[in-house]
Amino acid sequence: MTTHETVHAPVITQVSRAQDATAAARRELTECWAEVINAGGAVVPMDCPLPPVTPTALWPAIERIVRELSPDRSRLLLAGADGTLAGWMLLRREQHPLAAHCGTVNHVQTHVRFRGTGVGAALMRYATGVARDEMGLERLQLTARSGLGLEDFYRRAGWTEVGRWPGALRVAPGDDRDEILMGLAL
Repeated sequence: MTTHETVHAPVITQVSRAQDATAAARRELTECWAEVINAGGAVVPMDCPLPPVTPTALWPAIERIVRELSPDRSRLLLAGADGTLAGWMLLRREQHPLAAHCGTVNHVQTHVRFRGTGVGAALMRYATGVARDEMGLERLQLTARSGLGLEDFYRRAGWTEVGRWPGALRVAPGDDRDEILMGLAL
């Protein structure tokens, strides 16, 4: 499949307990994540080497995400299309009591084979409903790397840029990017 081909509407499911994240799902998550990072995606976890990466390098990050899953605090949203994982994201409630009404969206990614097919937009719409209707959140926040057009994608999904950290992300020597702070009132 190439990007922009017609894909059946993705089926989005949630995983909110560690025991529900099967070994097969964890493998698919790490494989998708590695492919997205290696294709230039801005989803490199803090404890992972810079690209190129292997699924093995991402396994500890996936295991940590799965370990922390909880219906009240942290949910994986998985988009399936044509019988495979087409994208995923993490939706978390802020833990500090002053910010517990807010959530954070992390690791938004569409598998390289499914880019441009609406999978990312479907994940964002689904996340909004889950955050508001199931988790009782009132606001969401996320950060995005400048220079990739991500802020335009999030704006189309209703998000607003609320600030930037200029030059906060060093992609390569001499290639510093802004970290864009975005918010969405639910």
